[in-house]
Amino acid sequence: MSFLRNRWVQLSVLSGFLAFIGVNALRLKYCVIDYDLWWHLKVGDWIVEHSAVPHTGILSRTAADHPWVAYSWGYEVLLSRFYAWFGLAGMGVFGTLLTIGVAYSAYWMARRISGNFWLAVILAALGCSAYLFNGMPRPVFFSQMLYCLTLAILLEAQRRERIELLYWLPPLLLLWANLHIQFIYGLFAVCLFVGVNVLQQWLDAAGWTPSFLKPASFPAERLLVILGLCFLATLAGPNLYRPYVAVLVYTKSKFAYNIIMELQPLSFRGLSNFTELFLGAAGFYAVGWQRKIEPFKLLLLVVASAVAFRTTRDGWFLCFSAIACLADFPVAQEKRSRLESWMELAVAGAAVAAALVVAAPLVDFDARGIDRAISADYPVNAVNFLRRQGYSGPLYNNLNWGGFLMWYLPELPVAVDGRNDLYGDAMDKVFYESQSAFPSYTTDPYLDESHLVILDSTLPLAKLLTVDNRFQMVYHDDIATVFTRR
Repeated sequence: MSFLRNRWVQLSVLSGFLAFIGVNALRLKYCVIDYDLWWHLKVGDWIVEHSAVPHTGILSRTAADHPWVAYSWGYEVLLSRFYAWFGLAGMGVFGTLLTIGVAYSAYWMARRISGNFWLAVILAALGCSAYLFNGMPRPVFFSQMLYCLTLAILLEAQRRERIELLYWLPPLLLLWANLHIQFIYGLFAVCLFVGVNVLQQWLDAAGWTPSFLKPASFPAERLLVILGLCFLATLAGPNLYRPYVAVLVYTKSKFAYNIIMELQPLSFRGLSNFTELFLGAAGFYAVGWQRKIEPFKLLLLVVASAVAFRTTRDGWFLCFSAIACLADFPVAQEKRSRLESWMELAVAGAAVAAALVVAAPLVDFDARGIDRAISADYPVNAVNFLRRQGYSGPLYNNLNWGGFLMWYLPELPVAVDGRNDLYGDAMDKVFYESQSAFPSYTTDPYLDESHLVILDSTLPLAKLLTVDNRFQMVYHDDIATVFTRR
């Protein structure tokens, strides 16, 4: 048992866990093959160049005048700078750092709440296996990290009965609201925490105090002030109230949720989905097992379950909530081990960095390997051909390549890209049906007005246009097919 309590053993395990996560990110190269990565990069470049945040559909020819909220502008500027400083490898390193950051945040939250190193590592590993590699390192990774911080603050303040810890929430939400739209999840957790405490105090005042519920911890007036400051903090940024408008737009969207796999309910076809289910069930058990139920945790798990099982992409919301509940078992203060010091974390960080440097060439993570990965998924050769021939637009493209074409063919605004909130259900449906070769493709106004068409060669529309009298095929390979107007 003393071996397990040895500090260097624990640091070695933590370093190995984070190195494993990082090397997998490098090996999968998923940091540089994400379709949405490229439009985020170009938006970041635009923000840096213009020293402003856009409020319309920049870089699009079909939706340029549509209102649009760049709600992840902070992430986009960071991505732009990593590319400007380090090239394509910099983008991969940025994504890898985000991935490691999420894994460490899950560990740190569980460690801070539980005071137990081994429990924290196990819970973080379970959480990572359930969600981490099901998605790409997009702005949502910042939401995952900051949600961990939010839950740690809320539960530690409750455990220690120190309301002063909650004063960290407004600056945290200010940062979060300028990095990703899912700050709304953190604000919801704060609202729920405050609402439950205030309601319990009102019920106490009315003489109804259920014996099976844990009593409220803090005065209602101070909690409401903190909540108000949190809400105001989310408005402090170049977008002001606009992220809330974007949230409303997403709640009205239907078509994207029918065709995009990550927006659909869990399929339970992979082990990660069952791990998520296990974590959720274990979280409910942990809340119900205690003598007095904490309504905040119970309601948080209920809402997180509804969100996570409705949308695959939001599985992290349930996983982190469950990890926090599992970590928050009452433990005597003398049995809680101290957190790692900054010096110990620096040693662990150096070990992880060394592991990544050694592993990078072994997994082909270098400039040439990244070039090959991009060329295997994107129309690099086709765009090079277009440049040599000097073809002009208007351009029509398939949705998945819109972001890449923004970056690699910036002189021609794209017809569509991955910003579903910009184009809306009606436009997304037109593009989807045309590229799937629905009969309506013949009346698609965006296709009809195009002089240049570049499509994934596997799309049904790419095959149909070879016999369409309006267009002439000028380039074809296994990846892309290019047409010009006759």
